Amino acid sequence: MPKVTEEYILNKKKLITDAAYELCLEKTVSTVTMQDIINRTGLSQGGIYRFYKDIDEIFGDMLADMRGKFTIKDELDAILAKADKFSAGEVVDLIFDMLADNMEKELMGVQKVDFEMSVLAMNSPERVDKILAGAKGIGNKEYLMYRASEFFGPKLEEGNFTPLIEPAEILAYISSSYTGIQTACIVQHCYHKVPVDEMFQPRRRFEVLAGTVKYLMGLET
Repeated sequence: MPKVTEEYILNKKKLITDAAYELCLEKTVSTVTMQDIINRTGLSQGGIYRFYKDIDEIFGDMLADMRGKFTIKDELDAILAKADKFSAGEVVDLIFDMLADNMEKELMGVQKVDFEMSVLAMNSPERVDKILAGAKGIGNKEYLMYRASEFFGPKLEEGNFTPLIEPAEILAYISSSYTGIQTACIVQHCYHKVPVDEMFQPRRRFEVLAGTVKYLMGLET
């Protein structure tokens, strides 16, 4: 019997996770089944279970792939690396403009899957705990919160600006607003068969959020 190489295993796993991602774009995440993935890949039932014991293990690797391919990390790091050339308010605008770019590009792709994972977490938290345990890396929103705190924290201590509320509250507001923008835009674009007006375009929503954040931070708007 020929020896199964590590490359062979990785290629088969990629075939499976790619199929799972395609199906998550066509259906809702919660309705994708192991049989769907078997049908899409052409693998036998026994064959697919050689690589994954269940669908949540597949979703874990799929999420890790998503985090690796569709990340704001490099763009956010680049903005903050040159932040000394701009005012704090301009940095906020650059960050939220970048977030709008990324959400627009992947609204019907990664953003949709990410949103539906959140819905799954509400309905089956034990499943999502298992999925996240198998996913390597950090999500975009989590990285945004980490880097924003790391960058603006010292500036606050130096007295560069005076926020109207506690900085932790501002971060919590950004996090919940990001989720709200994502949810509202995806629901309108993916599930409503009506024309989408400006109210549900990511760029406009992030422009409003940027202005609000600058106000709460005590920056010039």
